[in-house]
Amino acid sequence: MAKLAASYDLFSCLLVLFLSIVSAVTDDPQDKQVYVVYMGSLPSQLEYTPMSHHMSILQEATGQISMEGRLVRSYNRSFNGFVARLTESERDRVAEMEGVVSVFPSKNYKLQTTASWDFMGLKEGKSTKRNLAIESNTIVGIIDSGIWPESESFSDKGFGPPPKKWKGVCSGGKNFTCNNKLIGARDYTSEGTRDNVGHGTHTASTVAGNVVPNTSFFGIGNGTARGGVPASRIASYKVCTPTGCSTEDILSGFDDAIADGVDLISISLGNDKPDMYEKGPIAIGAFHAMAKGILTVHSAGNYGPDPGSVVSVAPWILTVAASTTNRRFVSKVFLGNGKTLVGKSVNAFDLKGKKYPLLHGVYFEGEKNESQVRGKILVSDQPVPLELPVASINIDYQGYASVSRRPLSSLSQHDFDSVVSYINSTKSPQGSVQKSKRIFNKKAPKVVAFSSRGPNTIAVDILKPDVTAPGVEILAAFSPLASPSDDTWDKRHVKYSVLSGTSMACPHVAGVAAYIKTFHPEWSPSAIQSAIMTTARPMNATQTGVASTEFAYGAGHVDPIAALHPGLVYELDKADYIAFLCGMNYTSETLKLISGEAVICPRKTLTRNLNYPSMSAKLSGSNSSFTVTFKRTVTNLGTPNSTYKSKIVLNHGSKLSVKVSPSVLSMKSVKEKQSFTVTVSGIGLDAKVPSSANLIWFDGTHKVRSPIVVYIY
Repeated sequence: MAKLAASYDLFSCLLVLFLSIVSAVTDDPQDKQVYVVYMGSLPSQLEYTPMSHHMSILQEATGQISMEGRLVRSYNRSFNGFVARLTESERDRVAEMEGVVSVFPSKNYKLQTTASWDFMGLKEGKSTKRNLAIESNTIVGIIDSGIWPESESFSDKGFGPPPKKWKGVCSGGKNFTCNNKLIGARDYTSEGTRDNVGHGTHTASTVAGNVVPNTSFFGIGNGTARGGVPASRIASYKVCTPTGCSTEDILSGFDDAIADGVDLISISLGNDKPDMYEKGPIAIGAFHAMAKGILTVHSAGNYGPDPGSVVSVAPWILTVAASTTNRRFVSKVFLGNGKTLVGKSVNAFDLKGKKYPLLHGVYFEGEKNESQVRGKILVSDQPVPLELPVASINIDYQGYASVSRRPLSSLSQHDFDSVVSYINSTKSPQGSVQKSKRIFNKKAPKVVAFSSRGPNTIAVDILKPDVTAPGVEILAAFSPLASPSDDTWDKRHVKYSVLSGTSMACPHVAGVAAYIKTFHPEWSPSAIQSAIMTTARPMNATQTGVASTEFAYGAGHVDPIAALHPGLVYELDKADYIAFLCGMNYTSETLKLISGEAVICPRKTLTRNLNYPSMSAKLSGSNSSFTVTFKRTVTNLGTPNSTYKSKIVLNHGSKLSVKVSPSVLSMKSVKEKQSFTVTVSGIGLDAKVPSSANLIWFDGTHKVRSPIVVYIY
């Protein structure tokens, strides 16, 4: 045996030497990229040492003994993997090694309230039921751009010590301290956890910020700022800087958050395209979070209204679209002819009604001298610098109000044209721009144009996004280091600011999920996700801006109060998701690594039969007849001896035929499970608009609603 071992050691040394020579000949030493090597679940053997294994893989692949400058990071708390600098040939060698699920390059991901919680029905005071003891024991992990610890939204006044289950640390960097509200902070960017972007502070306070009265943006939107679960604790994981968020940092945030003991993860960032599940840091991290009983809530993306633009596509993630609330910020324009126009802006500057000359044109530095522009209001259909003019009037291209660095109002095309017409017909046209005010928006909720739409381009039979929530003109805590208008010339410093994006919608749903968990701490991530989806308020095509219906809003608009008592839920566990991945043609060997368990994939698994709260199927052929079936199982979380009757509601224009078997479910006990089949048939689908219906189970108290969508694309 000794001779055999010696021979093996000699062979290993020769192999390393040979690979070193090959590497030196074939690879440019400067041609190394940062790659993530994902290896699935951590092995359960006590003697397994992740770092040693990662080093040995690198040594074998590179043919080098020293790994200085090669190994960037190891993941060894919640899942297995590492980050390394590799050449293309080294990457290929690592990808072929036993125990490796995937190797993919690091990418740069992008960052994607006073009135919004009232609008959702989660009102302040005694009218909203709360379980404060458990809420205080709930920890929300925020993977974002850090946090501003001194914000009143994160004061620990009245808070006791952190929950005993907490295993995290406060490693925020220089002059950064945690407290009994903000109980944890980790930084992966080498900048410290302090937020210099404002995004992470905004999302964290939206989920779980304290109740802070008299907050506003320079008097605009004045009210009480608060999160969905103000008594909960916050742990911040900084993975983003002003230049973006790297793959390896995002995975590090998940690796630590899961092991630290958070109850929920909110992540409002993403790529411009959806990642394959085994190559996306959010899908990977969220899968291992789910396996430990932690729900991940994720923003759908800001790439709408194009179809197929949704970037959050994994079924074990709760994906959130963005919609309006009943509060809008407007800035009026007063013209010299007495006409008043209403534009969009978060404009904190008050011209006190004084009128200035209007100048129509596009300002480019050097083309117009200062005397032509200075002291005037510039009216332009293009974005313009705001150094010289008193104010600016432009066209509303984005559909929502954003913070401006100077007096600004964005008008509709029609109103903008009327301003130009006034200028052209008047010898001395004058006007003024009013400081922004809030008005009541009776058309809310409406999915905003930028919110990413389905269909899901990775798993075509899983409807995404899942729900929509307030994500437009949201006032929440902010970092004084960041520009409120995202303009380096803006030197204002604010404690609360107004932002829009699916980034803002995501923490609203995370707050709802945490709220549910305070009453039902034993519920699984899928049960919470199902409760939120099946109790969402129905929406229709007029609330999407374009005819994308469920591809814009999923199951509908989130309803926090109804979600506490869903009646029935569609439950899923790790084994169900593994079976789903079998249907996505992942091999048993790969899934064994991912799950950490032996996996035998059945011969044929239809992904549409995943026990998901919504039902969706992509079909081929617009004129052919079709029949598709969905198999589902519901768990009774309502009352014993309940009888649920099914009802099908066809959406406008839908010609589907939908049958449910059995059509009645009799539940004798709580946690009882019963299965049913939904059969959908029809002919002649419209290639531009999905056909849809709703299945509603009703017991006289609970309405358990699931959207059904069939489409061709």
